[in-house]
Amino acid sequence: MSNSAKAEAVLALHRFGMGPRPGSIAALGSDPRGALIAELDRPLVLAAAASLPSSAKAYRTVADANARRTARAKQAQQQAKKQQVASAPTSADDQAQPQSQTQGQAGQEKDAAEMAAKQAADAIPDPGRPMYLQEAKLRTEAALAADIGFAERLVWFWSNHFCVSANRIQSMSGAYEREAVRANALGQFVDLLLAVEGHPAMLFYLDNLGSMGANSTAGINRSSGLNENFAREIMELHTLGVRTGYTQNDVISFANVLTGWTLVPPGADPQHGGDFTFNPRLHEPGGQTVLGKRYEQDDVEQGRAVLRDLAAHPATATHVATKLARHFVADEPPPALVEQMARAFRDSDGNLKQVAALMVSSDEAWRAPPSKLKRPGEWVVGMVRATGITQVDPVRFTGGQELLGEALWRPPAPKGYPDDEASWIDGVGRRLDVANNFAERITGMADPQAIIEDIFASQIAPEVKQAVGRAESRQQALALLFMSADFQRR
Repeated sequence: MSNSAKAEAVLALHRFGMGPRPGSIAALGSDPRGALIAELDRPLVLAAAASLPSSAKAYRTVADANARRTARAKQAQQQAKKQQVASAPTSADDQAQPQSQTQGQAGQEKDAAEMAAKQAADAIPDPGRPMYLQEAKLRTEAALAADIGFAERLVWFWSNHFCVSANRIQSMSGAYEREAVRANALGQFVDLLLAVEGHPAMLFYLDNLGSMGANSTAGINRSSGLNENFAREIMELHTLGVRTGYTQNDVISFANVLTGWTLVPPGADPQHGGDFTFNPRLHEPGGQTVLGKRYEQDDVEQGRAVLRDLAAHPATATHVATKLARHFVADEPPPALVEQMARAFRDSDGNLKQVAALMVSSDEAWRAPPSKLKRPGEWVVGMVRATGITQVDPVRFTGGQELLGEALWRPPAPKGYPDDEASWIDGVGRRLDVANNFAERITGMADPQAIIEDIFASQIAPEVKQAVGRAESRQQALALLFMSADFQRR
């Protein structure tokens, strides 16, 4: 393979994949662009995913555990009170005690009862955390094992575009990505949109579970309460983008359309609790006008019809193309590339595989030098891939991502984590701590010279090779390599 072919292969792995790993240069061969496109035809499945619970099952499991914790706490408090009554002094003894002593004893008894309740509740572990960690482990190991990682990067991109937060719904966060995002990341955008907006995790995250129309049965009885969050974020973040012609009236009408989109309460149905359901008692009756079009359906199909039209809107094509190009290519992506991708989106009715293939086929996507700063999650995975490690400790891994400011499935807002250098450059100092710590742990199993020569095919800046060669220890050499621009930029 020529040096120019090697250079394009390394750029392909950094810009569009998860970074070089043993065998990845060979996997790209002499046609990196063709290899990237070919990866899009492979199934996007997670190893051992069948062992993971569905989002609804996870939600029910946590709800059941919380109910048991509450019951145990109440039982412990009741038992503590009975014991206190049994050991209480007689009235004569009570009169003989100073008032301050009596009050102090009452306070101690209250504290003891609360402690007993807490200990009883804590005896039932929270199942949400182990579910989160297992989902994180399988997701991360899929990224480590991929030959290139282009398809995995697309899953990560769409998961961030349609983000939910584990801070709000930890038990469902990983399953949501598997069920709604991963299953549709290479299909039609409209199918992805319908899957994520109808997923209980999204409805929970964007506060739509209790949203009700003012004239719905529930709204009349309760005198409340439309929530506009869900509708606004779909239009502003998920489809059209900001300042694309929709009005506040459009948001309100769309919010009314989406009333009744909720989930089955876990206590109401032990078999289907946590599943999506349409509740007509919450739904605003009658037709609604959104973006100048009238929707007269009176059930869940009203919302689905609006979503289908939003998916086909020209503004959505431009918004999606811009975000994809910004993520993979440059903070200010080439306008010609954005237009090519937007046209491919429109011409294919939102075929995401075709849009991704067009991106990596375009010369515009390759001309910019590798100057875009990787987000923390990509950089960490790239470090681990370079060593050939394929299994991770999810506690350590998610802790590292949190330290670097990109906690897994915990974005700070519905717009997801930012994709520009200015948002991440201040955290580079913390990356040095992570790089040093990782280098210390793998010193005995990773050779920095082998990484340069074999994994990167020697396609690393001469000054980096020189610095690595002059390092005082292997640990220092690895840390310098991991902190180099060749590792941190794409």
